[in-house]
Amino acid sequence: MKRNNNSDAPRPQRDPARRRDQAAPSAVINKTLVFRIFADNPGKVFNYRQLARRLGVVDKEQRESLFDVLKSLKKSGHVALLQNDDYRLVEIPGRTDATQRPAQDQPADGGSEAPAAGYQPRNRRPLENLTEQQPHDPIVHRRRSAGFDMPGPGPERNRRPGSLREHREQGSNYITGTVDLANTKFAFIVSDELPEDLRVFTDRLAFAMDGDTVKVRIGQNRDGKPTGDVVEVLERVKEEVVGRIQMQAGFGFVQPDYKKLYFDVFVPPHALGEAQNGDKVVVKITEWPTEAGRQPVGEVVRTFGPAGGHEAEINAIMAEYGLPFEFPEEVEKEADAIPASISPAEIAKRRDFRPVTTFTIDPVDAKDFDDALSLRTLDNGHYEIGVHIADVTHYVLPGTRLEKEAKHRATSVYLVDRTIPMLPERLSNGLCSLRPHEDKLTFSAVFELDEKGKLYDSWFGRTVIHSDRRFTYEEAQERIESGEGDYADDINLLNRIAKKLQAERFRKGAISFEAPEVKFKLDEEGKPVGVFIKERKDAHKLIEEFMLLANRKVADYVFRLKPRKPRLTMVYRTHDAPDPDRLENFAQFARQFGHSLNFAEGSDISKQLNQLTAEVEGKPEQSVIQALAVRSMSKAIYTTEPLGHFGLAFDHYSHFTSPIRRYPDMMAHRLLEHYLHGGKSADVDELEADCKHSSEREKRAAQAERASIKYKQVEFMAEHVGEKFTGVVSGLTEWGMYVEMGETKSEGMARLADIPEDFFELDKENLRVIGRNTGRIIRFGDKVEVIIKAANLLDRTIDLELVTEGRGSNQRREGRAKSDGYAGRSRDDRGPRGGSSRSGDGSGRPGGKSGGKSGGGKKGGRSGFHR
Repeated sequence: MKRNNNSDAPRPQRDPARRRDQAAPSAVINKTLVFRIFADNPGKVFNYRQLARRLGVVDKEQRESLFDVLKSLKKSGHVALLQNDDYRLVEIPGRTDATQRPAQDQPADGGSEAPAAGYQPRNRRPLENLTEQQPHDPIVHRRRSAGFDMPGPGPERNRRPGSLREHREQGSNYITGTVDLANTKFAFIVSDELPEDLRVFTDRLAFAMDGDTVKVRIGQNRDGKPTGDVVEVLERVKEEVVGRIQMQAGFGFVQPDYKKLYFDVFVPPHALGEAQNGDKVVVKITEWPTEAGRQPVGEVVRTFGPAGGHEAEINAIMAEYGLPFEFPEEVEKEADAIPASISPAEIAKRRDFRPVTTFTIDPVDAKDFDDALSLRTLDNGHYEIGVHIADVTHYVLPGTRLEKEAKHRATSVYLVDRTIPMLPERLSNGLCSLRPHEDKLTFSAVFELDEKGKLYDSWFGRTVIHSDRRFTYEEAQERIESGEGDYADDINLLNRIAKKLQAERFRKGAISFEAPEVKFKLDEEGKPVGVFIKERKDAHKLIEEFMLLANRKVADYVFRLKPRKPRLTMVYRTHDAPDPDRLENFAQFARQFGHSLNFAEGSDISKQLNQLTAEVEGKPEQSVIQALAVRSMSKAIYTTEPLGHFGLAFDHYSHFTSPIRRYPDMMAHRLLEHYLHGGKSADVDELEADCKHSSEREKRAAQAERASIKYKQVEFMAEHVGEKFTGVVSGLTEWGMYVEMGETKSEGMARLADIPEDFFELDKENLRVIGRNTGRIIRFGDKVEVIIKAANLLDRTIDLELVTEGRGSNQRREGRAKSDGYAGRSRDDRGPRGGSSRSGDGSGRPGGKSGGKSGGGKKGGRSGFHR
């Protein structure tokens, strides 16, 4: 094949020995040769590329043979597939010699005698091996979060003052910390006692799970980095595992849905309940192993039905992220007992806005209308604009079961097909919802502005309103575009003022990222029949600007009530400035696409990022650049510290505008009311604990939402196996290329070894893969064509095949013929060659929310911030 003349392509240096090897006949790859590598190196992990180099693999036939041998050795139980392409020798009880060669034509494990209860090495299951396919190479940028203000996939690796040596010199080799699983190989222990997070390999974790508090003995360095051993699990945050149960000889194993979990759960016959082979279940661990080589023992406590089904998968996602399935009966009764009527005495205590023009603007399918706008012209020519928020705290009182349940849930969750509300329906869709033509109790922020958006005065307090009209976003947008229809003049006036407010935000340094929002059209059975990207228009931005104004001014008001420290305690929504190292890494990435960024000290970061956003608009790399820019930012949290919001360029910011769906907004309402009546500063420790809990629950909700979207994306693409899509390279590893398909924002993986035209190798430094023979270069962000090869509902993964010159039509016909057989296949059926997309483990893509609320505390649509 003629060499590519691309000047960027490096010319690999080839010595004479290599040329002789390539010219010689292909070496035969068999079980004995491959197994001998593992047998000579017990305990060592090898990936496919390392094995290929040792064996001198140079052509496609040898690569296929090596894949087949690895699959066979895994099936026979001689080696274990740990994750991706990592394999390790397995020591099996009853095999007298771990280096015993496998039979060439039959499995090595032979009999089917059931193991002792509780014992089953994870790496030698008698079951289908659903191993993790999530990449961990630093080149790969995992599922992205939805914006700067979205909770991140996990704590960043922190550096704290001091050193590990100083800690040891103080006479202590033990620390206490929290487990943060990185993958199935190792975890980080996050502890204030150490200058940086400590790595602990999973075989030294003592079966601790994410979030558990553990006591760790600091060990010796490994791979040049300090490690440790968990000596005691001090506190477990959960003892339930969600996954797929596989049965054999009367017992079962639950293989976790959570891709980072490194063990299975053994279920003895008496604890199977009604579970059937292949069901999605929740298993409660009843016995934790005290010695190596055994597995946790558990009992099935909930069965969702066959894995892969809509209800089973969505319910499993809910259980995996600890989302509630229903309200306790006592909470429902308490909500039902609240009277619907508003007494004259209550109205008399409030400012009456019922005569003032008032309306709501919400998504077409919304029922919980938690905000309304009022508008009237003042005698001085200015405008009084009221931002009226449902007065949830009038109905949900401290100490009640309703209050405790709302605090525990902390947020409503919006999955692709359902809402899991923070409050019972009687409150969220009834008493508190600002429905048209009904008197409603509200907590309001009222502003005096002119048409240029200049703010003259603010007022905060409890009110009563009467909404004149319920607009959908589409109806409001129609009035903005046409200037016609009822209340068209009012809506257009508000829109002009909103644009002025937005322009002022950007002038002061707000960042303008807007992330796409994936939406699904579902049939009656919940199956996706369409997927599209929802567009944010002026009607969405109008509402967002006034919500941002209210949130900002409430925070400013409380902050300034007491001019000296200690200031009055308030719940703030804060967003730190980005870490310089992360920014520089992003700048280096952007330079690969020709975009020059200089984040030196004193530079205008916001201005440069906004300029970059404008430059990449409409280009193939737009999605990747914006997503990675978001990942370079800090994540917003709730706290009592008034630290400001970098992404919005606000000195102080709170969440006030969505108390129906966010508990921190309820906290802000109570604090504001308390201070309006001259109350003393609230207890900071209790509020800070509630802020931390709310931040964690918000993070879980975002992870669950992304997981449900990922599942529906895979389910949708399963109906398009064999079809061609255009996408952008969104990730690169040594074994595969991740591609995001623009039409659906779905992401899948094409294995490099399956590209027929060449043998591709990863160039990490330059974010690209290079063909060894042709010199062809494929870069991060390149536009490519792919064919859907398989869609696996059980793993939520999509396998792709790269379309190469002259092969597209043949591949398409072949894919079509395999459509029924591929869609929904298990990973074990696909073998080690089966690719994957990055699974929905909580890492998420920008705008990964399919429904529910937008930035600024408003439903439908999302900016680059969750605000």
